[in-house]
Amino acid sequence: MNQMPERMAFYRMLERDMPQAVAQINGSSRVAPLQGFVRFFAVPQGGVLIETNLSGLPRGEGAPENRFYGFHIHEKGDCSENFTKTGDHYNPEGREHPMHAGDLIPLMSKDGNAWMVFYDGKLEISQIVGRSVVVHSMPDDFTSQPSGNSGDKIGCGVIFAT
Repeated sequence: MNQMPERMAFYRMLERDMPQAVAQINGSSRVAPLQGFVRFFAVPQGGVLIETNLSGLPRGEGAPENRFYGFHIHEKGDCSENFTKTGDHYNPEGREHPMHAGDLIPLMSKDGNAWMVFYDGKLEISQIVGRSVVVHSMPDDFTSQPSGNSGDKIGCGVIFAT
């Protein structure tokens, strides 16, 4: 079994290392101000360290300043036509939601901005290059099949190797 590295190794990766893959996130026509990036770092013991930095996440009128959004890796790396061509969540083992390899933790925004870093032991860089990262309008409920009832696709970026 892979052992997760100590947190200092993660800090060093973020500070000094070049990510092995990146995705530039752009908003849909409905959420044009949404932009940012996702960086993917291969962890020597296995898995991926994922860093996300987004701005322009929508806040509805009267919406709370803190809000959650669904965040997934989708099977196809095609963000055209308002992200209708991204396919389903990346799910090579055919598992039920939320156990898809592409099911990531939700994004939390504060005043339309989100930054987070997390470790994902299910993924490897070679599995995700050429796929897409998608931001959804609603938080994932971790129950509904097949994709967590996470709403519209409002942001998307194709994952490229660096």
